[in-house]
Amino acid sequence: MQEATDRTTAAPRGPHGEQILREPLLNKDAAFTGPEREALGLRGLLPWRIATIEQQVTLELEHLRSKSTDLEKYIGLAALQDRNETLFHRLLLDHLEELAPIVYTPTVGEACRRFSHIVRRPRGLWVTPDDVTCIPELLRNTGQPGVRLIVATDNERILGLGDQGAGGMGIPVGKLALYSAGAGVHPRLTLPVSLDCGTDNPRLRGDPLYLGYPGPRLRGAAYDDFIEAFVTAIADVYPDAVLQWEDFKQHNAICLLDRYRHRIASFNDDIQGTGAVVLAGLLCALRLRGEPMARQRILFVGAGAAGIGIARSVEAVMRAEGAGPDEIRRAVLMLDSRGLVFEGRNHIDDDKRPFALPGSEVASFGFEPAARYELEAVVRQTAPTILIGTSGTAGAFTETAIREMAARTAVPVVLPLSNPTANSEATPADVLRWSGGRALVATGSPFGPVRAGSVTHLIGQANNVFIFPGVGLAAIASRATEITDRMFLVAATTLADMVPAERLKQGALYPDIAELRQISKAIAVAVAREACDSGAGHLPAGEDAEAAVAAAMWSPSYLPGPAPAQ
Repeated sequence: MQEATDRTTAAPRGPHGEQILREPLLNKDAAFTGPEREALGLRGLLPWRIATIEQQVTLELEHLRSKSTDLEKYIGLAALQDRNETLFHRLLLDHLEELAPIVYTPTVGEACRRFSHIVRRPRGLWVTPDDVTCIPELLRNTGQPGVRLIVATDNERILGLGDQGAGGMGIPVGKLALYSAGAGVHPRLTLPVSLDCGTDNPRLRGDPLYLGYPGPRLRGAAYDDFIEAFVTAIADVYPDAVLQWEDFKQHNAICLLDRYRHRIASFNDDIQGTGAVVLAGLLCALRLRGEPMARQRILFVGAGAAGIGIARSVEAVMRAEGAGPDEIRRAVLMLDSRGLVFEGRNHIDDDKRPFALPGSEVASFGFEPAARYELEAVVRQTAPTILIGTSGTAGAFTETAIREMAARTAVPVVLPLSNPTANSEATPADVLRWSGGRALVATGSPFGPVRAGSVTHLIGQANNVFIFPGVGLAAIASRATEITDRMFLVAATTLADMVPAERLKQGALYPDIAELRQISKAIAVAVAREACDSGAGHLPAGEDAEAAVAAAMWSPSYLPGPAPAQ
């Protein structure tokens, strides 16, 4: 009788046998050793062969490369992540150049669009208007008490695809995969969140299989209360977490960033991350040209959150170089869907007003105040040296516009940044052909090298993945209470310094994505130091930023299991 009592009162074992194989962060599949199989109750539950993680990576690549479409590869990678998370991140880390475009842009756009019809196992947290009074309870339902990094979207402005409702969850899931593979943030510390506050997309509302909240989008005070409840819950349940706002519509993106950035450690990647990564590319281009930012005229096609974020970063550098307010207002020009943005024009959103061409300058460029000026006319009359596209409109950079630009500047810098690929304002091949091979080109989506005459040009990708993993890692390692604009400026200059001279000579304004781990670590160390210097970060006495960052980085390798009982 005593023996039975001992058995029932003994401390419960951890996951055992089949339970382990169903837990993605514990499962090793065929990599469990013989002693581990014996100790963990796995003997007989796996095939005889014991594989190394390197062999497993080779096999998973074979699986992926046998699939005929990128969407099928995306689904296959999601299935691997659901089964064996360590192997998923090791595969992604070892083959970032090949797989990042599958896990994230451009393929993730199609995955978001078709989410309700391809999802196998939902990940992360879903918050709807029905949950507004119980969000802390939802957060605790995750079973993750130590979350340090949250990526949240309200799904309204997914890449260049607009409102994708619940399907927008693909964005936080993809971003956090890149955080873990590219910067070593442990998956257990991360949480993707869909703020599913409805959709105004008629295609989704009319789909009987749509999985999301079926009502129209919350607007106005109801939306503000919804977001406030979410932020309050985060501060309560995860007070040490960093919150990344992702793919919110322009006005909401700017307002939420300004409202909460001093209250919790948070940032908006579409504004600040995009601003930093594009600034890094511009700094590299200007290094090649031997010119300062303050001498440039920069024309933006697209005046949404991304364009505004880039413009803010550019203006900060111009101010640091000594340019005055009047010089800056003349140097940074914007076009939106109604043409040139200038003072006195009807229908200028408040977010764009700081970038409106002053009325005193309108006439100096030869513009008539009442006219509508499109890209070609603006290029002809202002002679920009840098052209940046964030419009989401394929083909927005016309042949005439690029030829006009190339006729007025020796080495035009042209950045068609909209993604996915189908939304790019121009292809690198076209830009180089229209500019006589003289342009420096970087894109938002991945493009291969381009041959122009006798020269092969490498096309760098202005991918936010070069910035946000390092910034997030820095905030975690330094225990930052705020993420400042200065931290993003440090990230941009650090990234620009990491483009090898030989690669830069071939026209690439960004490093190879295969170097992402080293890049993220360097950015994290620099940003963590800036955080501590500014008082936003707080390291324990005697610990420096480099050690703190190294200690915070996880490596996707299997841990040894227990030995069998003797």
